[in-house]
Amino acid sequence: MSISLTESAAQRILDFLDNRGKGVGLRLGVRTSGCSGMAYVLEFADTVNEEDQIFEDKGVKVIIDGKSILYLDGTELDFVKEGLNEGFKFNNPNVSSECGCGESFHV
Repeated sequence: MSISLTESAAQRILDFLDNRGKGVGLRLGVRTSGCSGMAYVLEFADTVNEEDQIFEDKGVKVIIDGKSILYLDGTELDFVKEGLNEGFKFNNPNVSSECGCGESFHV
């Protein structure tokens, strides 16, 4: 099982953590939501729970709960700028379909 980060995603996360002044890493998960069934959840992690799995790539710890890892295994997290928009992009090999707005997915 693995999660990877592009250079731009890792740098963006490190910048956020540095500006925030605390945190052990980035918590990545999924929740039931949207028109396709599941949505990604990103938040800073100040603690690690016993059931969490920790992946480290390019100096960033990515913390994932035991239930979400089934949907996220093999995912690459990228940070992209497209015109005036910027944000994280999930390259998830487990996704079978996405909604038109890109906010949710189905495995």
